[in-house]
Amino acid sequence: SNLKHLFMCLLAISIYFSAIVHLIPVSTAKNGVSSKSRKRIMPDPVTEPPVTDPVYEALLYCNIPSVAERSMEGHAPHHFKLVSVHVFIRHGDRYPLYVIPKTKRPEIDCTLVANRKPYHPKLEAFVSHMSKGSGASFESPLNSLPLYPNHPLCEMGELTQTGVVQHLQNGQLLRDIYLKKHKLLPNDWSADQLYLETTGKSRTLQSGLALLYGFLPDFDWKKIYFRHQPSALFCSGSCYCPVRNQYLEKEQRRQYLLRLKNSQLEKTYGEMAKIVDVPTKQLRAANPIDSMLCHLCHNVSFPCTRNGCVDMEHFKVIKTHQIEDERERREKKLYLGYSLLGAHPILNQTISRMQRATEGRKEELFALYSAHDVTLSPVLSALGLSEARFPRFAARLIFELWQDREKPNEHSVRILYNGVDVTFHTSFCQDHHKRSPKPMCPFENLVRFVKRDMFVALGGSSTNYYDACHREGF
Repeated sequence: SNLKHLFMCLLAISIYFSAIVHLIPVSTAKNGVSSKSRKRIMPDPVTEPPVTDPVYEALLYCNIPSVAERSMEGHAPHHFKLVSVHVFIRHGDRYPLYVIPKTKRPEIDCTLVANRKPYHPKLEAFVSHMSKGSGASFESPLNSLPLYPNHPLCEMGELTQTGVVQHLQNGQLLRDIYLKKHKLLPNDWSADQLYLETTGKSRTLQSGLALLYGFLPDFDWKKIYFRHQPSALFCSGSCYCPVRNQYLEKEQRRQYLLRLKNSQLEKTYGEMAKIVDVPTKQLRAANPIDSMLCHLCHNVSFPCTRNGCVDMEHFKVIKTHQIEDERERREKKLYLGYSLLGAHPILNQTISRMQRATEGRKEELFALYSAHDVTLSPVLSALGLSEARFPRFAARLIFELWQDREKPNEHSVRILYNGVDVTFHTSFCQDHHKRSPKPMCPFENLVRFVKRDMFVALGGSSTNYYDACHREGF
């Protein structure tokens, strides 16, 4: 029995170490950054570079599809039943929105072809299914957009094949967990059990369709209806909020002052402007990091002119400044004020959907919002997930609603960001374990946060969205 005990101990230790090893980057890609290490959400002191490495951060942001990742979606004690799921995504990899002046724009092909990496086994079936789609499935003006990317030289902001593959993968992952394992939707699901919403950009519509196709392959087009959301904050009819705009103006001023202090950044913009032969101001206005990230994510060399080349050192300086800016943004809390007001309408809508589900209603059990970094960022910040990384391409933020089968009136929530359970990092559930023996975060905590504590966090005496938005003397 001693030998058996020793064997069990050794087995436990080896399992423990293999679990740790999975956290440590294994295979190193050609750019010196491991593909395994890409998936980190909250910085991990054990496995991450001690000093923030701008190239490492940029490659995390690219989110280049690799082997299927481990994810924590759908994990709960066995006596809990999954009731509804609300998914917020950022669109997948896209072509730049800006051109570096006087340089040739990167040659990236936005058609979808099987013999190009990255590839997904459902890629051809996706294209074929999209070609059968009809305008009836989309609220205007979405019905005028192409349903998949198709330009041999990408248009500005167009979703790439990488972006489609990222979301086919997201959809398949969620299918395996929510449909195959948890049976969230019945096999004969109906149109009203889905809620689909996207902004009016082709990249968000196409990302939403790719995820949906991975989630419900060969879905019946007659059961699909995508609503159009005019606002990147998904604030629907509650977008007018003067105090939110004041926070944003102050936040933008903070950004501007931080930039002025960075002489190395100014020098870098100056050097790059000389290379492309335009005034520094014009180069800065063209937001060169956007285009440079595309070069990096697609392994295309940075542009050159007869005056020289834009290079990795230029990139590192700008990216490092971006990281510094995010750090100061967290400290100064102006962005938090903007986020609490900016994210309130969509969070309020989400808890209303969840509340209907707790009452046993079977509509809108799976909600998908296809959005932008400027959508996810305020939501993460408002939830108190200030340490979370900036939303990478094809980022996903998921709210799960669970019912305790043993106490059917009790419901719980889980919040997951890119597959990592961040529930107990949120401001409404971080103290839960100190106060309660329950393994899950009570749904009431989230409701109380959205209905009351978000306003408390803003200071002042407002107790509702309208008053907080119109507070005098801010």
